[in-house]
Amino acid sequence: MTTKVILDCDTGCDDTLAILYAALHPEIELLAIGAVWGNVPVATAAVNSAHTVAMVGRSDIPVASGTAGPLLRGPENFGYHVHGIDGQGNVGDPSFVATLVEESAADQIIRLALEHPGEIELIAVGPFTNLAVALALRPDLPSLLRGVTIMGGAALAPGNRTPVAEANIIHDPEAAAAVFAAPWRLRMVGLDVTMRTLMTEAQRQQLLDGGTISAYAGRVMRFYMDYFTENAFSERLSCIHDVLAVAIGVGTLIPTLAPTVNAWVDTGNGPGRGQTICDLRGRYMGFPDQEGAHCQVVLESDPLFAQAVVDLLVAAGDSAIPLGAAA
Repeated sequence: MTTKVILDCDTGCDDTLAILYAALHPEIELLAIGAVWGNVPVATAAVNSAHTVAMVGRSDIPVASGTAGPLLRGPENFGYHVHGIDGQGNVGDPSFVATLVEESAADQIIRLALEHPGEIELIAVGPFTNLAVALALRPDLPSLLRGVTIMGGAALAPGNRTPVAEANIIHDPEAAAAVFAAPWRLRMVGLDVTMRTLMTEAQRQQLLDGGTISAYAGRVMRFYMDYFTENAFSERLSCIHDVLAVAIGVGTLIPTLAPTVNAWVDTGNGPGRGQTICDLRGRYMGFPDQEGAHCQVVLESDPLFAQAVVDLLVAAGDSAIPLGAAA
């Protein structure tokens, strides 16, 4: 059995791993990718997404461009210092020409949900602006999807953009609030687990020693690992945020602690803006049921998951397209 997936991403370094995992894993049927602004501008994210599926010979997977900024049109804050100017650790192929579908990312979500009612897991690993637009266009969308998994938020962990806010949430808190309020089964894969699920330098070297697909990923991850080494861990380690969300979303990785609780997003203008407020008061009682709760908050999972990602990419062999000189 495979799980049908739409992946919505702002394709930077870890998003690239997520796309590769989703396109290569035998238990995942990647139906489409939607690009959103975030790590890089939406146009860059779309090209990076198309390039990634082309590498694995899957240019048949449609890539749609989506929103270019937050719902309220505030300032866009891109993550060039984390992902490089090109979103690929500055080793991407500038000669690659992407072919994108004409419909928007939000329209693509709606169309596919109508074609496959109740079958699709929508996995969003960038700001949630595309999802909020799709919800506004089609309020019954929650009844058409199997569920939604997001990489975003922090329940007990500190934020990574403010003391309390994670990057994907603070990029567009209003969009995130709409996603959290919608009546779908929401699974939140946040900093509580993604900051504890790490790729080592030795594993990055394994990628470099594989075929051209994994070697490309290893080169991309160098810039990303540099950032985390300097700013988070003081040793050669990096997070793999987005691919963790994909694995948990489709069930190839089962969390060891993921209570279903009520959760909200702070959309105020104070120091709590962008915080994900998760009602974890029941933790000392084994998390009893909460009325109306539909957000599964992942608190613990396998911290050694990165090796499964490395093994999958190394087994993928060589790229189906030439990787330009800049790569």
